[in-house]
Amino acid sequence: MTIKEKQQDIIDEFAFLDDWEQKYEYIIDLGKELKGLPEDRKTDDNLIKGCQSKVWIDAEFKEGKLFFDADSDGILPKGIVSLLVSIYSGHSTQEILDSDFEFIGEIGLQEFLSPSRANGLMAMTKQIKFYAVAYQLKS
Repeated sequence: MTIKEKQQDIIDEFAFLDDWEQKYEYIIDLGKELKGLPEDRKTDDNLIKGCQSKVWIDAEFKEGKLFFDADSDGILPKGIVSLLVSIYSGHSTQEILDSDFEFIGEIGLQEFLSPSRANGLMAMTKQIKFYAVAYQLKS
């Protein structure tokens, strides 16, 4: 499944939810499904700067694809980062670099978040792109 197809699936899932309370619960449920990171990978290098809560994203490059793992000490940010990991993990660096984050606007996520959480979301998306650039340069 392509990144665009995964994004469309998320847009479709959010369209079935009636209000932001249901959407909020959905995001929290996503966070509960995230396996998280072991403590030794919760390093300052993996910590997302600009998030209200602590959020870590780590990446591993194998067989030409980038795989993300993430965790957070906050329930909502954990759901948000889980959403991003589910979309971008398992794709090539070029696919990630060619993708956009327009689906975030289409589901209205930024409107739902406080300004500091919206900044954190943008920091998460930038980190995903950063990993793609870094691993592309290595390969």
